[in-house]
Amino acid sequence: MKVVYEYSHLGGAEILQIHYAQHRRDIFEVITEVQARRTKASKEKTKQNQMLYAPIEMNKQFRESFYARGYRELRDTYTITVPNSTASVSGAFKQIDFVKDHVLIEVQFGKYAFMFYDLAKFQYFFNENKAIAGIEIVPCHRLQQQMSSGVSYGEQLVYDIERLKRHFPAVPVWVILIDADETANATNDQTP
Repeated sequence: MKVVYEYSHLGGAEILQIHYAQHRRDIFEVITEVQARRTKASKEKTKQNQMLYAPIEMNKQFRESFYARGYRELRDTYTITVPNSTASVSGAFKQIDFVKDHVLIEVQFGKYAFMFYDLAKFQYFFNENKAIAGIEIVPCHRLQQQMSSGVSYGEQLVYDIERLKRHFPAVPVWVILIDADETANATNDQTP
């Protein structure tokens, strides 16, 4: 895969460039290693029988590559209670795909609400002193058009962050938009 756009919120990209140069190199290396393949036969009306990029396969490759570089999942488990209520929910948690040295990384091929929720998780872990910055790796619009419906695209996320100004998230974030590598796709694309 390849990076097609980067957006730095509150200095997220600059923090990595200056203080976590190896993490920055890791991120670019992992993105380059991941091969987007059209392995999912669409059953959707608007994309009937088209071969689409498979998010599950790409996520698996991201996980293997980041884990090979020493990144791990971050999970905070807690019990939920609310004021003036006896209700108690144990076993609730917040989870981040990858973390190393307080640098959080989420790879999101889901609906837009999940992209935005990732920002809330970055804020949560930042407030808990478990994060210095968050990195959100998401498909660009062009890649999203070649995936199942329901997958969102990074341009929408950047657009919304810009309009929220500095109010949310109040944590440094680096948003990276990715696309399929055209040269790799020439050999990987399959037809039904």
